[in-house]
Amino acid sequence: MAESKRQQQVGSIIKRHFSTVLMNEGPNIYKNVLVTVTNVVMSSDLGLAKIYLSIFGTENKQEIILELEQNIVLLRQQLARRIKSHVRRIPDIDVYLDETLDEMYRLRGVFGQLRDNNMMGKEEE
Repeated sequence: MAESKRQQQVGSIIKRHFSTVLMNEGPNIYKNVLVTVTNVVMSSDLGLAKIYLSIFGTENKQEIILELEQNIVLLRQQLARRIKSHVRRIPDIDVYLDETLDEMYRLRGVFGQLRDNNMMGKEEE
């Protein structure tokens, strides 16, 4: 089901402000890792924000997600400070690993290998 305009607006606000929260609080939670917000999906009642994160600089991405989940109360408090003038109520937040970019790089590598081994077939002109 498509998100309503209000869901998209609140999701955009949360995406922007949660990115700032991660820049400020992230170094206290994880070290030498880049975490970026790729998407925020709001529930229809705006009570839950599903925040999708892309993680670079570590092989154990799930560990970073677990560390963030352990600090979710602090992260939500910091988010609330930033968005309270934009929303009626502060949504609960859940964090998820977004593996879209990892999958894209993996597929790029697979296609590169196929091309290098001349296994892509004939290219149309």
